[in-house]
Amino acid sequence: MFKKTSLILSVIIFISLTTMQFCHHKPEDALTPSRPSGAEEGEELSGGATTIFDKSMNAFGFAAANLSQADKNKFSLGNSVFKTSWVAAPSSTTGVDGLGPLFNARSCSGCHKLDGRGLPPANPGDDLGGLLFRLSVAGEDAHGGPLGDPQYGGQLSNHGIYAGATTTATAEGNVTVTYITTTGKYKDGTSYELRTPVYTFTDLGYGPLSAGIMYSPRLAQQLPGLGLLEAISSTDILALADITDANGDGISGKPNYVWNYETNTTDLGRFGWKANQPTLSQQAAGAASGDMGITTRLFTEENLTGDEITDYGSWVNGGIPEMVNNDLDELIYYCQTLAVPARRNWTDDQVLRGKELFTQAKCSSCHTPYFVTGTHPISALSNQKIRPYTDLLLHDMGSDLADGRPDYLATGNEWRTPPLWGLGLIKTVSGGRFLLHDGRARTLEEAIIWHGGEGNFSKNAFINMNAADRAALLNFLESL
Repeated sequence: MFKKTSLILSVIIFISLTTMQFCHHKPEDALTPSRPSGAEEGEELSGGATTIFDKSMNAFGFAAANLSQADKNKFSLGNSVFKTSWVAAPSSTTGVDGLGPLFNARSCSGCHKLDGRGLPPANPGDDLGGLLFRLSVAGEDAHGGPLGDPQYGGQLSNHGIYAGATTTATAEGNVTVTYITTTGKYKDGTSYELRTPVYTFTDLGYGPLSAGIMYSPRLAQQLPGLGLLEAISSTDILALADITDANGDGISGKPNYVWNYETNTTDLGRFGWKANQPTLSQQAAGAASGDMGITTRLFTEENLTGDEITDYGSWVNGGIPEMVNNDLDELIYYCQTLAVPARRNWTDDQVLRGKELFTQAKCSSCHTPYFVTGTHPISALSNQKIRPYTDLLLHDMGSDLADGRPDYLATGNEWRTPPLWGLGLIKTVSGGRFLLHDGRARTLEEAIIWHGGEGNFSKNAFINMNAADRAALLNFLESL
């Protein structure tokens, strides 16, 4: 009995020592986890109690699940404003006239199809659709923001209204989009392809752009969950900032401070590709002005600059403001209460493994997994544990993604971390998946590989993964 017990103990000690030896020699930076971590309770509820369960092409268009019936009725009214196709004034439909004179789209849904992302033009010469171009010259405006081109303003309008021979406005111009294709290889030898967009300004209606013009392509983003982002405490966002990279992890995170036209104060920016809008009300009113030429109580003047003021400034408008306060309030409410869809396959072993790889590759250092919202005027948005995968801060993404155009405190290399919730449904909703600020990335893989600057570690970690690890990470992203 004694000999048998000694033999068993010897075997156990041998196995233990062998296991310790293998563990000791495993590289500390290995990105292949030994086993997937467990799913967290409630992890599928990306928007907390506001979350809806739908994975169809309409997944981005539902009201928050915890709204009362009266609030859902208000949401429906806002949806009508969102889908309204505006017409030139004067018109018998006085409630929806005032389009332009210069504009990019006739409705909010013209850029955000089914409340999703815009699509870049498929072929050179196609309409720009949900892709617009911000313009600026050196210097700052009175509030520290970008200084628009003296003739073309802060955004290129590629359409002008036509309502008869005496009311024809010349569009500011157009942009032709072409691509240069390059190839590369993962560490395991598998090839990948990237495309770099090339922009050519054409048909400029008011003379050449200013010397030294800076421009930035901006693709319309998906809309679900914006109200929840608005409900995150500024304190919680600023707690993630590390401007000087004090912890030495290669990732800083910088807040943008921008002008609030409602309060006439400088506030934390959290919306837009460069966090250049402080609130959803200003985001919505700014889009009405810049994209459709519709005046609101926030922006009461027509979106005209240079010779355009002389040419169209005295034209009949749709009232002052053209979008009445009630309609603007309903539109803002709609944007605030669009629900985030629940995650799919969130307990799948490969998805859980991909989640662990996501953290090990430092993706979560910018794409912060969760927050708890603070108090919001819409009670349904308050005190919700949400999983947006963003820190709402600016990060240097390297020269390859740089637009070279400052926007308040954002440099030409910096972009706000885009939320990842709903990422796996973008293709279903929009009919295509074109990622990053200009839609250059056709796949999740391309979007990751374009990361530079503070995203270099994550990009290199992904390139160095084997095929199984890459698939696991991508499956996790598809589940969001």
